[in-house]
Amino acid sequence: MARVSDEELYRKYSDDLVKFATGLVGPADAGDVVADAVARVLASAKWPEVRDRRAYLFGSVLNEARMHHRSTMRRRAREARVAQREGLSDPEVRPEVLEAVGGLSLRQRAVVVLTYWQDLHERETAELLGISVGTVRRHLARAHERLRGVINDD
Repeated sequence: MARVSDEELYRKYSDDLVKFATGLVGPADAGDVVADAVARVLASAKWPEVRDRRAYLFGSVLNEARMHHRSTMRRRAREARVAQREGLSDPEVRPEVLEAVGGLSLRQRAVVVLTYWQDLHERETAELLGISVGTVRRHLARAHERLRGVINDD
């Protein structure tokens, strides 16, 4: 059986990858995260031997989102320090909500996006992320637990 070209594979999965990345990093950065992840994958020496290319691409987008998230958090921390030093603040922002969302691990966010936003079954989410169904359930439960009290206190 002939293997699908990299271009065909990208066309086939790019929309799903961008949706996934959107849930992880937001719509403004999703395309860049996917492009960077795909570029890394195609340049990797491991790519020709990868059997489940779809799962590998999703994992790569998750890793790229993790790097993006770290960079964004460092930038926001710098901006917050400057705003505090300058006496600038936004009274509409609820710090406890920001803290709760920021407290979710990227893996928890990935599981939530795939399960609820992309409407995948736990089994499909597990396959894409290379984890067990039990791990998916654990991440969902922990995400719910972290967010429930803060967001329901409106």
